[in-house]
Amino acid sequence: MAIDSGEFRQALGKFPTGVTIITTQTAEGKPAGMTASSFNSVSLNPPLILWSVDKQSESAALMTNAEYFAVNVLSESQMALSNQFASPLEDRFAGVDFSTGQFGSPLLAGSAAQLECKTWQVYDGGDHHIIVGEVLNFSTQATAEGSLVFAGGSYAITAAHPELS
Repeated sequence: MAIDSGEFRQALGKFPTGVTIITTQTAEGKPAGMTASSFNSVSLNPPLILWSVDKQSESAALMTNAEYFAVNVLSESQMALSNQFASPLEDRFAGVDFSTGQFGSPLLAGSAAQLECKTWQVYDGGDHHIIVGEVLNFSTQATAEGSLVFAGGSYAITAAHPELS
């Protein structure tokens, strides 16, 4: 049975995902980053996460060869930042407030959480590369509002279920 890729994508869109910006630096030391919603936890011991990048992406080679990277989990007010890093801009960091993490990757101000990782392994995942990272350092922003979510083809925000009120 052949699977229609458009319908498959719609089915996958029924599962809400968090929105992240994965950052690293180029060989020349310049900041680089891209929006990714394919982020997931893998293991607590050792602390491992994964995310995936389309093999056709302009960032694929950089990301699969990066020794270190950071996962910036976006807060609900960072939708414009997500769009900026998803666009084909020459300088995605223009006007962006960030600091440099312990391992050289940019950490975006206002993110709900930041995880600094060392690449553990890169796997073939069909039309994507699956990148597993060992978390070496992390922080959360206690004052951040909810996290930015993507579901059903659009952005959303997290909220408590009404039955919990």
